[in-house]
Amino acid sequence: MVGLLLPLVLALLLGLALAFVLLHFLFVKQEPTKLPHGSMGWPLCGETLGFLKPHKSNSMGSFLQDHCSRHGKIFKSHLFGSPTIVSCDHEFNMFILQNEEKLFQCSYPKPIHGILGRLCLLVVVGDIHKRLRSFALNLISTCKSKPEFLHDIDKLAISIVESWKERKEVVFCEEAKKFTFNLIVKQILSLEPEEPLTSKILADFLTFMKGLVSLPLYIPGTPYAKAVKARARISSTVGEIIKDRRKGDVGIAKGDFLDVLLSNTSLSDEGKVSIVLDLLLGGYETTSILMATAVYFLGHSPHALEKLKANSLSLSLRRTPSHKENEGGRRTLELGRLQANAVHSQCNKAVTVINEALRCGNVVKFVHRKALKDVNFKGYLIPSGWKVLPVFTASHLDPSLHENASEFNPWRWAGQTTSKDVSPFGGGVRLCPGAELAKVETAFFLHYLVLNYRWKTKGEDCPLAHPYVEFERGLPLEIEPLETSLGRKS
Repeated sequence: MVGLLLPLVLALLLGLALAFVLLHFLFVKQEPTKLPHGSMGWPLCGETLGFLKPHKSNSMGSFLQDHCSRHGKIFKSHLFGSPTIVSCDHEFNMFILQNEEKLFQCSYPKPIHGILGRLCLLVVVGDIHKRLRSFALNLISTCKSKPEFLHDIDKLAISIVESWKERKEVVFCEEAKKFTFNLIVKQILSLEPEEPLTSKILADFLTFMKGLVSLPLYIPGTPYAKAVKARARISSTVGEIIKDRRKGDVGIAKGDFLDVLLSNTSLSDEGKVSIVLDLLLGGYETTSILMATAVYFLGHSPHALEKLKANSLSLSLRRTPSHKENEGGRRTLELGRLQANAVHSQCNKAVTVINEALRCGNVVKFVHRKALKDVNFKGYLIPSGWKVLPVFTASHLDPSLHENASEFNPWRWAGQTTSKDVSPFGGGVRLCPGAELAKVETAFFLHYLVLNYRWKTKGEDCPLAHPYVEFERGLPLEIEPLETSLGRKS
């Protein structure tokens, strides 16, 4: 029996080997000339596993370092099931972003579409993207025009920081997500942190986020499958809120962004729900990771921390005739002054810290694009239909663009209003509309944090690119209250 099976096994192995050689031959023969150098890896999976291997977010990772040293800053590969051009060249990255919908177009893998929904702002293109993005921009302008928004940030930041008074340890990522989520649901849906509906949506969002960065296998019990169901539950919850808002007395306007959406009759309820989910996701995850990376790098940079603390103390002590003290004699931050400094003055130390945290932390490592037509750049051909991945991390850590690029040095931004060499929120027509609000929220939180506590990371934990940035242990911190805190003693 064994003698009969052996020839069959050998024949099967030989057939597989011939099939592999044939596929490789056909694939290579079909490649155009003038392509960037590179390697395509294995059939089907290509080099995807190596590209996605987790690494510290303030580094390029071994895959990119190895490929750039062997093939240059622009190279070919086979990633996410498609032939791909990877760009670690800052000039080419900007070229890609500035030619959105002309030469290149957003093109995320199909599993991302499945979990985010067909109308998600991240995946839609063309006129649909322009239309939906205008709603997001409307929210930003609405928030900026409301004094209550700054008050809500201030109030919530104080509440979170004061809740730590009797604690010696906190898991900072959990606290940051609590802060950003409670803030965004208040602005969009008028939900307070203590409401059961807020907790329900947050629980589903946590499940949703775990699945968003997992292997896209829709098998019952997998994080991806759970995330798809969690998104459906969130959609249902928001849909019920919309229905309730339209009913009789319950339908009284609350002055939040949902009212703005409901006043638009040209958008379907599905579209309105999708926009709400996009805004919740953008205002929750990205901002909380930005806060965590800023706290992480500050904790490892005593000099930067002391400078930020001195700046925050000087801001908190400046008072106006209308200034009032809170219960217990605590001085409240002058909101208008912080907003002006945080948004309009890059010399403000909070913003220099935030900008440097964005450069070193690399909250967004890369984005997905595809070539709409054959593109020639620096003698290379980018074939029509090929995927293109501009890697922002590479330019952020490029020593030719940033002196001592591996060093966390916020003061490199002193006196600069903008930096063309850093693109943490993308660029072009798909630039994140909430970028400035994320900086304002982070500036507020850092202000109260540095005035109230000293901290250090408990054990080993650092920001890792998976490729989305996360702290595997949630950034556990050992905290100690300061005497000079929120006006208790100054």
